[in-house]
Amino acid sequence: MKQKREKKRRKKSGWFSNLILIIALVVFCVAGFQLFQIGKGYVAGRSEYKKITKLAITGEAKEEQFQVNFAELLKINPDTVGWLRFFPQPEIINYPIVHTNNNDTYLTKTFSQNENTVGAIFLNAYNQSLEDKHCIIYGHYMNDGSMFHKLWDYEKKEFYDANPNFYIYTPDGKEKTYRIFSVARVDENDLTYGIQFDTPEDFDTFIKHNQEVSIYDTGVEVKNTDQVVSLSTCTSLNDSTDRWKIAGVLIETKEINKE
Repeated sequence: MKQKREKKRRKKSGWFSNLILIIALVVFCVAGFQLFQIGKGYVAGRSEYKKITKLAITGEAKEEQFQVNFAELLKINPDTVGWLRFFPQPEIINYPIVHTNNNDTYLTKTFSQNENTVGAIFLNAYNQSLEDKHCIIYGHYMNDGSMFHKLWDYEKKEFYDANPNFYIYTPDGKEKTYRIFSVARVDENDLTYGIQFDTPEDFDTFIKHNQEVSIYDTGVEVKNTDQVVSLSTCTSLNDSTDRWKIAGVLIETKEINKE
């Protein structure tokens, strides 16, 4: 009787161990497939944007002034409104800007409108255009270092000192230079995300708050007659409402030859 109970116990224990092993293998396979899909998406996204850059940019990307062929970009995507570039660094942020009537579409669609978690760089749907008093441009924090991941390099003041500007090119042949005046980690509903200002005093409050939440003093002066563009991305914590946000004030607009 005792031997039968022992045999039964071993049989039950063996069955339970096999079940645990099977579950572990399933979890491992699912996790491996998900990692493969993520990696595949990263590769596809990088490849696509590399082709778009090659198609749209005339001249060497490392030159201080380059031109964007918006005619070609608009053929691919009529939602094109501009091109964002950093010089000299972070050089990887060199992307077209799109704009549509919602802030969801380009979270999971690339510039060529392919389904991909890389998404696209897009202007806030509640902005009318890149001419607004305050424009917000969004991009993902991608673990492969693409899209807006490198905005986090501005966490170091030394990096800011070497790279204080970013540039926006528009289809009407303009190159706009923005000087970064605020680098901050804020909540997604923070005052720095405001885009409507009824009075100059409201804009003064907005500017002051941007400067107050900045992790260091840039020393850049901003007036209520200026125009501001903010670049916003997530933190490395996917479930966080925190955002990494860089605000730049327009300091120069140049006319360049249109393609």
